[in-house]
Amino acid sequence: MYARIVRIGFFLLGALIGAVSHAADVSVAVAANFALPAKKIAEAFQRDTGHTARLALGSTGRFYAQITHGAPFEVLLAADDETPARLAREGLTAPCTRFTYAVGRLVLWSAQAGFVDAQGAVLKNGSFERLAVADPKLAPYGAAAVEAMTNLGAQGRLAPKLVQGENIAQTYQFVASKNAQLGFVALSQVVVDGRLTGGSAWVVPQDLHKPIFQAAVVLKRGQGQPAAIAFFNYLKGQKAQDIIRSYGYDLCGHGNGGTNAAACRAGS
Repeated sequence: MYARIVRIGFFLLGALIGAVSHAADVSVAVAANFALPAKKIAEAFQRDTGHTARLALGSTGRFYAQITHGAPFEVLLAADDETPARLAREGLTAPCTRFTYAVGRLVLWSAQAGFVDAQGAVLKNGSFERLAVADPKLAPYGAAAVEAMTNLGAQGRLAPKLVQGENIAQTYQFVASKNAQLGFVALSQVVVDGRLTGGSAWVVPQDLHKPIFQAAVVLKRGQGQPAAIAFFNYLKGQKAQDIIRSYGYDLCGHGNGGTNAAACRAGS
């Protein structure tokens, strides 16, 4: 009996050592707007696979520059679809791995309840000193905000009031700290499970800016790396998709308000 228990103990220990030896880390560059769902997905990914996703958060433009200069990222979750496509053209991605993981929504948000009305008329009355936007040269949500203001005919009038964040996370902080009375941020930063977490908001109609297709891609350094491939596949799974939806994102072909399904496909 004792010998049998010892054999079982060694078997379990061997299995545990085997599982640990196969667990690995994957370095993931994540657009700042996707920080909250990415953290939840990373936690679920570790529980389910044993692999660990190490997340770096920042602007898509900054990540592009870092990747082209050799930054050791293995997967990129961008805030647009053009940056992954550009990296693919430059030979810096694993072949045939690019796909649209989310369709983002832009929102005008204030930390003050009742400050932003449901039609966004606050932009016209100008009863504020500062309006925060992300740098449109680096952050796709910033570019979408500028496009929306232009289509509203308000860009010139609002320009003196603008304060610019390097990325959407810094832009959100400007508004959350009330250094700016309101700002254009990602819906995912202020909504969980379909509910506004605080303040007041106007979800910008999608016809005021180009769709914010957010694409993911395995980078050259992640090619053939089991943890990188596992994370990429996990991102396509039901658990990850449920998390993505809970933060106000649309998924291609799933309630994305008439966005072009063809543009959602990898390679678009």
